[in-house]
Amino acid sequence: MLDLIKYIVNQFAEDKENVEYTVTEKERVIEVVITLPSSDMGKVIGKQGKIAKAMRTIVRAATPRNSKRYVVEIREKGGEAVDLGDESEAE
Repeated sequence: MLDLIKYIVNQFAEDKENVEYTVTEKERVIEVVITLPSSDMGKVIGKQGKIAKAMRTIVRAATPRNSKRYVVEIREKGGEAVDLGDESEAE
């Protein structure tokens, strides 16, 4: 699943070398934190968060039915979470 997320982010990010991915596995959730430079934040999130929301929808659709749920969080490098989306309540 991380490969799918990386592929989607790399389509929009210009500074691909400075994108970091952190995967944390919890009891019922696998959390993927994408850390981007500020210059790529708007490109990856999209206007009104449409690209980020679409990425979450694709990840949700690609997740096997009886497996852990994926939560995708987008952060700015050196900053707080910028786009938690509608899945921020997950553990």
